[in-house]
Amino acid sequence: MSNPFSNRAASLNGPASDAQPVVPNDSTDLSTIAIALYVEKGGSISIITASGNQRLIALPDFAILPVGVRRVRATGTTATGIHALVLA
Repeated sequence: MSNPFSNRAASLNGPASDAQPVVPNDSTDLSTIAIALYVEKGGSISIITASGNQRLIALPDFAILPVGVRRVRATGTTATGIHALVLA
C-alpha cells in the first residue's frame, strides 16, 4: 500500500500521524505531547498544557481541542473516549 504521508514533513498544522487513547492521570504526562485532543463523549477535561498551565475546559461530544497537551488529569475530567493526536 502506498503511504501519501511518507514524503511529508511532520507539521503542527496537521495532519496528526497517530491517535493514541488517553487514560487520565493526575501525575503522569502523556508519552508524547499531543498537538490536539479528540473527545468522543463530551464533558469537562482537566489538562496541563504544553506550556505547563492547568486548564479546565468543557467540550461537547465529538470535539477536537487544538491545544498542545502534556497531561490529561483524572481529577476534574468527566469527558470520555479521549485520544491524543500526535506527530510520531
